[in-house]
Amino acid sequence: MTATQTSSLPAVVKPAASPASPGSSASVPHSVLDNVTGLATGALLASVGLFILKSAGVATGGTAGVALLVNYATGWPLGVLFFVVNAPFFLLALPMKGWRFTLRSALTVAAVSVLSSVNQALFTDLVVDPVYGSVLGNLIVGVGLLIIFRHGSSVGGFSILAIIAQDRLGWRAGYVQLALDATVVLFAFTLLTPWMVAASLLGAAVLNLTLAINHRPGRYTGH
Repeated sequence: MTATQTSSLPAVVKPAASPASPGSSASVPHSVLDNVTGLATGALLASVGLFILKSAGVATGGTAGVALLVNYATGWPLGVLFFVVNAPFFLLALPMKGWRFTLRSALTVAAVSVLSSVNQALFTDLVVDPVYGSVLGNLIVGVGLLIIFRHGSSVGGFSILAIIAQDRLGWRAGYVQLALDATVVLFAFTLLTPWMVAASLLGAAVLNLTLAINHRPGRYTGH
């Protein structure tokens, strides 16, 4: 091939770098408004899910399950119990996850607590089948938790332990919380019938499988 022929060949043009797609490693941080509206939405969904669970008379896992069981046993307000049960876990979150995560979690728990009391005051009595109520209530709570997690927060309690286990050990947050939740639900045998406990276990599985499937490291990069 002569020099003339070589010079006539078209130059190889490198494709321009495409902008970062939503699934790429470059993440776009949430704005303050994104976080406020996201956490408010997640807290509202979580509180509605808890109201459905209470109306169905079933238990669930985590500190929400502990609060429900204490509510069944004592009649104390669910919103107050939810905040009190979660408060000690903030001491664990502060050194492990930092003040920003801890503050957001505390505010989120407070929002869920207040909204739970509001739901109790504004909703009329709800009659719901225990199995359907357990599945629906836990599914709504699970969607609320996903939104809350994706805005750098939690609802305290076992979710803090689950997120720490995922961040530090690589364990799926949903599976960690499933094991902890199952332990709590088993204590429901002291207050509920075996049938209601079975319905509660089904709902807890739905909640945590929702988290395990959708909340994975690297799947969602917003923060």
